[in-house]
Amino acid sequence: MKSKIHRCNCRKVWSIQNRKTKITANSILLTGEWFTELKPERKCDPKGFVTTKKSQEIFFNPPQQYLDKFIKVEKLIYDKHHVNFNIDKGKYLLFAEDGSCYILKKATLL
Repeated sequence: MKSKIHRCNCRKVWSIQNRKTKITANSILLTGEWFTELKPERKCDPKGFVTTKKSQEIFFNPPQQYLDKFIKVEKLIYDKHHVNFNIDKGKYLLFAEDGSCYILKKATLL
């Protein structure tokens, strides 16, 4: 089932919603394919979302030992004035407690 993820800045949490539920979390780890969705015609915010088709790949408030399996590659940045993202799709994403969103890759063992 398709899920949309966005930042609720008024409460400083991430919001995950699909057609059945809406959940909030301080941080989220997305371990599957994701893509961005834009709705510039909406009258209210948010107008940009990260979406995924598999809800079982969303982990709420992941423990640090699980995050250690990944390396931060780049920030995913949403420009709310121009209603766009710097990257359209990918795999592995961390929605951090501080409101940042990081594109991840799996760490390789030496």
